[in-house]
Amino acid sequence: MLKIKHILLLVCIAGCFAACKKMDVGDVYDPIPQFKADTTAIRAYVKANNIPVLKNEQYGVFYQIILPGSGNVQYTSNTAISVDYEGKVMNGGVFDSSKGVTKSFTLGNLIPGWQIGIPYIQKGGKIRLFVPSYYGYGEVARSAPESTIPANSVLDFTITLNDVIQ
Repeated sequence: MLKIKHILLLVCIAGCFAACKKMDVGDVYDPIPQFKADTTAIRAYVKANNIPVLKNEQYGVFYQIILPGSGNVQYTSNTAISVDYEGKVMNGGVFDSSKGVTKSFTLGNLIPGWQIGIPYIQKGGKIRLFVPSYYGYGEVARSAPESTIPANSVLDFTITLNDVIQ
C-alpha cells in the first residue's frame, strides 16, 4: 500500500511539473524607445514646418506659446479651465475639436500633456502642444469624436485658454 501511495505521489509531482510550461506573454511594452522615436518625430516635424518650439526639459513636451495671456494663476490639479481647442495626430487629421464652443475641464482630469502645457499660459492665452504618446494616450488606440487615434500617436493640440477658475 505504501508503494502505491509513493507511486501516486510521484505521478502527481511529475504531472505538476509537466503542466508548468513557459507561457509566451508576448512583448512587454517599453515606453523609452517609443518616447525617443516620438521626440525625433516632433523635432523633424517642427523643423520641416518651421515651427518655433520650446521643450519642457523635465517631461519632453514641446510647446509654442502663440499668446501668453494675462494673470498669475498657480495651477493645481483642481484648477478648472475653459478652452477652445483642436487636437490632431501629428502629420494627420483632426481627431477632436471644440468647434468654437468653449469646453470646461478640470486640469487634473486631462491627459498629462495638457497638465504639463497649460500652465505655460494664462487666461486669454493660446498655446500649441506637441505631446509625445507617453503623455497622450500611450500604446492604446482610442476612439475620438472625429476619428480614431492610433496607438503611440504624437498629438498636436492648439488650445485657447478662455478662462481659469481656481
